[in-house]
Amino acid sequence: MAKVKIKINDQEFEVEEEKTILEVSRELNLDIPSLCSHPDLEVRANCRICMVEIKGQKSLTPACQTMVKDGLEIITDSERIKKARKTNLEFIRANHQKSCDTCLWKEDCQLKKLFEEYNITLSPYEKIRPNKKKKYQFGPVILDASKCIECRNCVEVCQNQGISFLEVNDYGSQISIKPSDNSYRDCTYCGQCVSHCPANALVMDTSSLKRVEKMLAAKKLIIIVQIAPSVRATLNEEFKIPYGKMTPEHIAGALKQLGFKYVFDTSTGADFTTFEEAKELIERLNQHKNLPMLTSCCPAWVKYVEFYRPELIPLLTTVRSPHIIMGGYLKTYWLKKQKINSKNIKVISIMPCLAKKYEIERPELRLKNGLKPVDEVLTVRELAILLKKKNIDLKEVAKAPLDALASGAGIIYGASGGVMESALRTAYYLMTQKEPPMVQFEAVRGIEGFKKARYQINQFNLKVAVVSGLNQAEKLIQDFKAKPNLYDYIEVMACPGGCIGGGGLPLPTNKEVRQKRASVLYQLDEKAKIRCSHNNPVLKEAYQDYFMDKKTTESVFHTHFQKKKKEGYKINKK
Repeated sequence: MAKVKIKINDQEFEVEEEKTILEVSRELNLDIPSLCSHPDLEVRANCRICMVEIKGQKSLTPACQTMVKDGLEIITDSERIKKARKTNLEFIRANHQKSCDTCLWKEDCQLKKLFEEYNITLSPYEKIRPNKKKKYQFGPVILDASKCIECRNCVEVCQNQGISFLEVNDYGSQISIKPSDNSYRDCTYCGQCVSHCPANALVMDTSSLKRVEKMLAAKKLIIIVQIAPSVRATLNEEFKIPYGKMTPEHIAGALKQLGFKYVFDTSTGADFTTFEEAKELIERLNQHKNLPMLTSCCPAWVKYVEFYRPELIPLLTTVRSPHIIMGGYLKTYWLKKQKINSKNIKVISIMPCLAKKYEIERPELRLKNGLKPVDEVLTVRELAILLKKKNIDLKEVAKAPLDALASGAGIIYGASGGVMESALRTAYYLMTQKEPPMVQFEAVRGIEGFKKARYQINQFNLKVAVVSGLNQAEKLIQDFKAKPNLYDYIEVMACPGGCIGGGGLPLPTNKEVRQKRASVLYQLDEKAKIRCSHNNPVLKEAYQDYFMDKKTTESVFHTHFQKKKKEGYKINKK
């Protein structure tokens, strides 16, 4: 890309053309504040906080919309600019609920940081919309209208996902964002709206955090926790620890300090998911039935199929997601081995995903004895809140071992393509009775929204595809419905980049951050003593001692799906 010379605050820089002033300033680590601008979304210049001066122009201009060009002279910090930003922030403050001190998410709030920077505690303006008193709740997501600044990030990201559940209601001074009443629109709980909101108007329901705290305080309960693969690649961000420097053992040590008795790795559950999914794929290929097989470990994707595309339900693999399988393993085989009464244990999952909170309530996933495999789900951001509340710093915590071994294949589940690659490693072994000559299936890796590949295994020329983002999934559906034999196996994750882009992860998130997170998981896979799920001794022992018949296996490792009606939302007035 060609370079141009510009000046910013009288300093000369050579920068790439075809970029905005805001993009260039971020690359140069120059501070231009913004709220509505997000690299995942189109530029709309709604908040008007990133205004700058251009030499030769009378009016201020938004840095997010203005392209750099040769000879451009830019001022970012004049008194005129500061006054304009402060005025805009005061208008926003007039319509924003003043509860920063009690807000759980205040450390992640871009708006709060700007209020503090510009010393805005009260607004001189009267409230333009004094009736903003509604709280909408849909599944684990809460939209607090009193905090909404109408930047429309949530609306756009919801449209980008192909859902359009959040929409603009009215315009002008009465504009608001609300959930759709359209009977053909429903939330999938992917949480992308939450991770793209700069004002914490969209947050996750934290009632589960309160319940977990009560459990940890109960003396008679044995609290077991499991950590998803992406936790080890993201929790470090909350404690300013460089990528790759925080180990699962650090996390285990911190969790045991919180009071969790046992710490398991959801990647172990992913090994079971992989083994069962590989078996199911081979069975379908041999029978040439219900192809292409679609992954089902992402609950937001499953909700999408059940509501928007119920005709695809027979194509979903019946294998349960890793943390549900891990919970079932703990509450059946492991519990029996430990001689623990099921009434005395609770299983908590630390997940990157809001939809996992929804998933654990599915009645189809209950065990034979009626127990839920997983009792509560905390997101990574909720775990960070709990650790900080207890003054536990991951930089200083003593390491502790995890209570079960996991393979590298289970670890890469957190990145887009990880489920596919793990299943291919084991499918190759089950088809040939030989270890795969290449453990890494590079073609399905990467955070791009769409990837495809072919692999020859015995007589099968396996055609596979990997997508992340529900809009990409819908495009793929259109393709294989037009050409039914186009693919044999498809992995779908609702969030961009897979679980490492989940709605419950630390902020900010963008393509660069997601790439760094994925790299951590692949590095851990390369260092793992066991690279394939079928070689995990924990899995081998469980199948030998307990999961010996199809009935037992089906009851813990498999499920079914059904067409869903609109679940909609409820309104809580303050």
